[in-house]
Amino acid sequence: MSAMRRERARGLVAATGDFVGRGPQLDKITTLLLGSARLITLIGSGGIGKTRLATEALGRFHKTSGTPVYWVRLARLAAGCDIAAIEGEIARSVVDADRSARSGWEGLVDTLTRTDSEGRALHTVLVMDNCEHVLDSAGRLITELLEAVSGLTVVATSREPIGWVDEHVVALPPLTQQQALTLFRQRAVLTDHLITETDDVAIADLICRHVHNHPLYIRLAAGRLLRQPLAMILQELSGEATDKRMQWSHGPRVGAEPRHQGVRNAIAWSYDLCQDKERLLLERMSVFAAGYDTNPEDDTNSTSSALDIGADLAAIEVVCADDPAARQDSEHGKPAVTVATEEIEDLLERLADQSLVTRHISASEVRYSLLESIRVFAQQRLKERCTGAVDEPARLARRHRRYYRDRVVQLQLSWFAPADQNWAHGAWDNIMTAIETSLTSGEPALGLEIAAGLIVFPLRKDSPREIRRWTERTLQVIDDWTPQPTELHISAMTLLGWLSMLQGRTADIDRMLDKCVAACIGDPNTRQNWRQSPNTDIGLPAPVEFLWGATLGFTHRDSSALTVLARAREKFRLLGEPGSEARSELYEALCASMLGSTQQALEVTRRHLDHASASGWWAKAWAEMARAIALTKHGDPAQALSLGRTTLAHQVAALDVLGAAMAVNIRTWALAQIITDSTAAGSTDPGRLDAMAIEIAQLAGGATTLRAGLSLDLDDLAVLAAENHKAIDVARRVLRPGAFATAYRQGCSLRPDLHEVQSLALGTLSIGTMPLDRPVTTATSAHWDELSAAEQQVATLAAAGWTNTAIAAYRGNSSKTIDAQMAKIFHKLIITSREDIIGFVPEGQLGSVRREATRQPDRSRRRPYGPRSR
Repeated sequence: MSAMRRERARGLVAATGDFVGRGPQLDKITTLLLGSARLITLIGSGGIGKTRLATEALGRFHKTSGTPVYWVRLARLAAGCDIAAIEGEIARSVVDADRSARSGWEGLVDTLTRTDSEGRALHTVLVMDNCEHVLDSAGRLITELLEAVSGLTVVATSREPIGWVDEHVVALPPLTQQQALTLFRQRAVLTDHLITETDDVAIADLICRHVHNHPLYIRLAAGRLLRQPLAMILQELSGEATDKRMQWSHGPRVGAEPRHQGVRNAIAWSYDLCQDKERLLLERMSVFAAGYDTNPEDDTNSTSSALDIGADLAAIEVVCADDPAARQDSEHGKPAVTVATEEIEDLLERLADQSLVTRHISASEVRYSLLESIRVFAQQRLKERCTGAVDEPARLARRHRRYYRDRVVQLQLSWFAPADQNWAHGAWDNIMTAIETSLTSGEPALGLEIAAGLIVFPLRKDSPREIRRWTERTLQVIDDWTPQPTELHISAMTLLGWLSMLQGRTADIDRMLDKCVAACIGDPNTRQNWRQSPNTDIGLPAPVEFLWGATLGFTHRDSSALTVLARAREKFRLLGEPGSEARSELYEALCASMLGSTQQALEVTRRHLDHASASGWWAKAWAEMARAIALTKHGDPAQALSLGRTTLAHQVAALDVLGAAMAVNIRTWALAQIITDSTAAGSTDPGRLDAMAIEIAQLAGGATTLRAGLSLDLDDLAVLAAENHKAIDVARRVLRPGAFATAYRQGCSLRPDLHEVQSLALGTLSIGTMPLDRPVTTATSAHWDELSAAEQQVATLAAAGWTNTAIAAYRGNSSKTIDAQMAKIFHKLIITSREDIIGFVPEGQLGSVRREATRQPDRSRRRPYGPRSR
C-alpha cells in the first residue's frame, strides 16, 4: 500500500470546508470514543451527513489522541454481498500488501491489534462507511472483529442500526433552521451568488424548509443557482404533483457517490433496499400530509403539542391496508403484492429503521410521516405503479378523506363523551389535506363535514382563521353546485355563524341566520318577523335555534336566550346528537350564569356540571367555568376561584386557547367580586385589596395576549365585555391609574403561551420581576440599547452563530465570563434562545452579524447555542 493510501486508510480523509452544526453529535461521538464504547453507529437518511460527521469527528479524535483510525468505504460493494466480500474490502483498505502466508483475516486482525510494552491492548478505530446495503454481513463481521480485537472500536455509518447488542446509536437530525441557511449561503458562494439581500435570505430560508433542512438537498438546491434564480428554485418545491426536485440532475459528477448526485438518487438507494411490502406501504403513505423532522437545538413553541404532525397507526391501517379479498394478479398468475392490517405496524417500524419514515413519539403515542422529499418520491412511484383502470392515488385519497371525515364527525357527535379532544391537534395537517382533496376531487360536501365539525373542537392558535377559510371555501363550492341549502349546508352555516360571533362579525351572523330561516320556513310572514318570537317555537332546526340562542345571549345580552337554547338542546336530544345537545346546554348554562336569576343560574349550571362530570374532562372544564360564573355572581366567589384553578389547568392541557383565556377572565370577575364584597363589608386591609386589584390588571393583560393569538376578542361579545369592564373598573378604583396601567402592561408582556399565562393565574410566575418594557408583541431594536457595549459585541457574535467557547477565545475572556454575559443578554432581552437575538439587532448593525457569520471558526460549531437552562 502506498504511503498516501495508508494515510487515507487511517482516517486522514480530506474534509470539505462547509461543515456546519452537529455540535451535540460531535460531543457524543468524542465522549464515546474516549470511553468504553465498542460499536458506534451513525444513522440517518441518505445525504444527511453521516460520512461527513464521521470524517470530522474522527479527524479531530485522531489529531488530539494519536489513535490510529482506519477507514473502509463499503458503498462500492453489491447489495447483500456475503461476509467474505466485506472482509476482502476491509483488508484491501486497511492491510498493507502482504506476501506472507497469512490469511486475509489474520492480516486484518494483526493490523488492527495494538499492544503496549506490557502487552495491554491499545485503542484502534475502524470506520465502516455505508453499511445499510450489506447490513447482515457487516453486522456478523463487526461482531467477529470486536471479539478478536479487544482494543478495537468500530464506527459505522448506516441508514439503520447494525443491531449489535451493545451498539451506541447516534441519530442525525436535520440541521437547525439557522444552520441550514448558513449552509445554503456557503454553497451559493460556489456559484458566485452572494445571498445578502433581505428578500433573498427569506427565499433561501423557505427553500431550506421545503427540503427539511437536509444537508444534501440544500447543496443540490444551492447548485441550481448556476441555472436559475432563487425564486424559480422555490417554485420547483411545491411538495405536490408539480414538484420538480426529483428532476434535479445537476449534482456533482466527481467527488461524490452516484447516490448523492440527485434527490431521487439518494432516496432510491434506500427504497431499492426495501422489500416489496415495505415499498408498497411507503408509496401508499404518500397520501398523508408531509411531515417534518426537527433538530432538538431548534426552539419550539411551548404551547404547541409535542405530537402535532403525522398519522397514527389506526389511520395508516385503515387507509393503507388491503381488503382481505385483494385481487389476484391474473397476468402473472400469482398473488399481487398486498399489505394486511396486521402487517402494517412491523412494516412501519422497518421503514422507520431505514430512515424512510419519520417517527413522532409522545408520552402516549407514536405517529408516522414522510418528509416532503420522500413523499414526493413515493407519490411518483405510486403513480407509476398504476395499471389498468384503477387510479391508485385517487383510491387512497378517497380512503384518506373518509377516514378523517369519520373521525371528526364521531368526535363532534361525542363532544359530551370521554373522547380525545386533542386528537384534532395532532391530525391537523392531515385534516387540512383531506379538506383540500375534497375540493379537487369533486367531493366538497365531505370536506364541508370536516371543516364544520372542526369548529366545535378546542380552538388553537390560528385555527379560527384556518377553519373559517376552509368552511367558506367548501360552502362556496357547494353553493355553486346546489343553490338550495341542504341540511348539511345549514348546519355548517350555523357553526360558521357561531365562529363569527366569537370573532365579532355580527353582520355575518345576521346574514347566515336570515339565509337559514329563509330555507327552513315557508310562511313569508313568519320569515319576516321570526326575530320577534324567541319564546315561540316556529319550527327552526336545532342548529339554527342554537346559533340564534347563542347570539341573543352573548351579543345582545337578552335573557330570552335561555328559552331558545333550551329548545335547541331538546331538539338535538330528539335527533340523537349528544355532542350538540351538550354544547347547547353549555351555552344555556353560560347565559343563565350571566343573564338569569339567582335560581336559574345556580340550578342550570349545577345540572350541566352534573351531566358533564360523567363525561370527558374537557366538557367538564367548560361546565366548571359556567358554574364558577354563577358562584361569582350569585353565590361564593371564593369557591369560584378554587374551581377556576382546576378549570384553567384542564383548558391548558387541552390546548384550548379560548377556554384558557375565558378561565383567566372569570378569575378576574371573582377577584373583583371579592373586592366589592370586602369593601361593602368595611374591609380595612388595603394591602390585600391592592394585591387582588394588581392581579386583576395583570390577568386582564395576559388574557388579551392569549386572545390575540387566536384572532378573537371576547370584548366583542357584549355579555362577556360587560363583566370584563366591571372587573377592570373595580381594580382601577382600588389602584392609582398609573399602578393599574403598569400591572396591565405587565400582563400584556406575557407571550401568547398557555403555560406562562397559567403560571400567572396560579401565582407561580413572578411577573413583578419582569422588565416593564418587555416587548408586548414583537421584539424591537430599542431593547438593544439596554446592553452594555461589551454585551452588544458578544450578542453580535452569538447572533452570527459563534459559541461561547469561540467568543471567549476571540475576545480573550474566560468561558465563565462569556457565560455570565450571555445570561445577562438573555435576561435583558427576555429571550430563551440565541436565535432570538437577531430580532433585537438594529437594522444598521445586521451587516456586522453577516460578516461574523462568514468567519466563525470551525470549533465554534461544537456548541451552536447558549445556556440551554435559560
